[in-house]
Amino acid sequence: MKTLFSNLRGDLFGGITAGIVALPLALAFGVSSGMGPSAGLYGAIFISFFAALFGGTNTQISGPTAPMTAVSMVVIASIVALNDGSLEKALPAILVVFLLAGLMQVGLGLIGIGKYIRYIPYPVVSGFMTAIGVIILVTQILPSIGYYPKEDAEFVNRYKPMAEEIILNNILKEEAGEGILVLENFEETIKRANAISEDDMLKEARTLAKSEASGVIGALKVLPRALRNINVLELLLALSTIIIIYGFKKITTTIPSALVALVVVSGVAYGFNLDYRPIEQIPGGFPMPNLQIFTEFELGMVTPYIFTALTLALLGAIDSLLTSVVADNMTKTKHRPNKELVGQGIGNSIAAVFGGIPGAGATIRTVVNINSGGKTKLSGMIAGILLLIILLALGPVASQIPAAVLAGILVTVGIGVMDYKGLKAIPSLPRDMNIGPLKFSSEVVIMLVVLVLSSVWNLVYAVGIGLVIASLMFMKKMGDLTAERSDVKPLEEEAGWREETAFPKNLRDEVFIKHLKGPLFFGSTNDFQQLADQIPRTVSNVIIRMERMQYMDQSGLYTIEDVLIDLKKSGINVLFVELLKQPRYMMERVDVIPDLIPEEHIFDDFESCITWVKENVKDNINNPIVT
Repeated sequence: MKTLFSNLRGDLFGGITAGIVALPLALAFGVSSGMGPSAGLYGAIFISFFAALFGGTNTQISGPTAPMTAVSMVVIASIVALNDGSLEKALPAILVVFLLAGLMQVGLGLIGIGKYIRYIPYPVVSGFMTAIGVIILVTQILPSIGYYPKEDAEFVNRYKPMAEEIILNNILKEEAGEGILVLENFEETIKRANAISEDDMLKEARTLAKSEASGVIGALKVLPRALRNINVLELLLALSTIIIIYGFKKITTTIPSALVALVVVSGVAYGFNLDYRPIEQIPGGFPMPNLQIFTEFELGMVTPYIFTALTLALLGAIDSLLTSVVADNMTKTKHRPNKELVGQGIGNSIAAVFGGIPGAGATIRTVVNINSGGKTKLSGMIAGILLLIILLALGPVASQIPAAVLAGILVTVGIGVMDYKGLKAIPSLPRDMNIGPLKFSSEVVIMLVVLVLSSVWNLVYAVGIGLVIASLMFMKKMGDLTAERSDVKPLEEEAGWREETAFPKNLRDEVFIKHLKGPLFFGSTNDFQQLADQIPRTVSNVIIRMERMQYMDQSGLYTIEDVLIDLKKSGINVLFVELLKQPRYMMERVDVIPDLIPEEHIFDDFESCITWVKENVKDNINNPIVT
């Protein structure tokens, strides 16, 4: 406890400042997710407190972030659509997915996956972050100008025929499930169809209209209509928020500009009794656990989202650990990545139980905490407690915040989260791949693929495709590099190493020396197979120098085994020089050593190999072949 309270004053200021910065963003991310401002606030409270308490980064401030909200938005929208557009009906399934993501994060930390997160390629991260910015920016245009598709009567009316068809299909499915659907007698079906009210069709049509206008593509589709129906007051509120956020930063950064914009614009709108659209009502009192996620749990409702939950877990891990690195650089400390994942997972799991959206380590809030004096876990816990106090004391007041103000805040978040560093580098990156007659940079291709697919299709699949493309391109580059370094080329072009100049000249037709440089893995096995074809049939011995082959995978293992078998069938003896630990271990596992290469044919250095050759290879009075 002494360590926890060793910097009480600094942690108090750091936590309070970080909590104030987190407030407007938590509300905005909650609204953006589709679950409402309270969900964002609940997520910020519980993730901040418990991720700090159990995490491995002392100064980390956690809560809802732009990337996590963007993915959560997809999950929420898809599950709500499957539940007749009702968030209330969909909520248990949504929270189970979020809970599962949190538990997966705990599992990732326990199995030690934290140290591997850094291997995710930068182009994938860059394309994803820029896509997050595009998604937030485009989807917030509509609320910024006060246009809500489900409230546009003319737009909603277009979907009434489709709504009636969906309702009738649902009736037939219900009857089939109840076992009362009789094809010869549709009396019950007709009775239920006649009971469909205008309100039922209107509700379904509004759900369809909202779904049609969701996402980047949907927002762009209805944008022309939205621009013809601008609510000037909402637009002015959003623009005022954006101007204050950027303008106030030029005056001072001591006070969070987003908070200033939130208070000033909301105060003016409320004080002058303007006819604005407020955010959803924030429930008062202490958050209560949503026990429906346990009492109404069905495996079938989450199995389609297991991959999505894993993506949320991995994304939260990446987001958090990148922030941890920033914190390390600022505080000259070192975080514990696996412990941090466990803490984040616990925070997200508890937040899900209480109805909060998932989150991660937040870079801006963490930097603010450190600059304000925060040094221990207590600062993150204080930030969560402050948000809880604000919820309990100011919940009714916060419910009067204009929706356009939060939209304006999110617009600035969308602009800020884009990876401008990666975008600026596009013209200067080397063009190392050909597509038809054109040359492109593989890094740029990966980034743009992830960016486009994330923006217009699916964040989860886009990242997966980006990782696959990046992995394939990396493997090709490594294969090409290994082939080039291993001298897989015509014999007469190969050059020997310095110590090979002393090789006996009278063994030219008897001994062939081959160099392996770099890993032997599935990307380079095809080139290694050419080794057998290069060896002249006059030789009786092959020396393979392996001191620069640090790694061999299973594909490489079986490839070298096949080559050795072919050489043995041809009566050619193979000698290994300076075989390293990992390749040796692999070959011993499948008995390549000693069945194909006996111990006496493995030499620690080239000099001892030369000695063996002089003693055991017949002198044909020729010169050796040295590569």
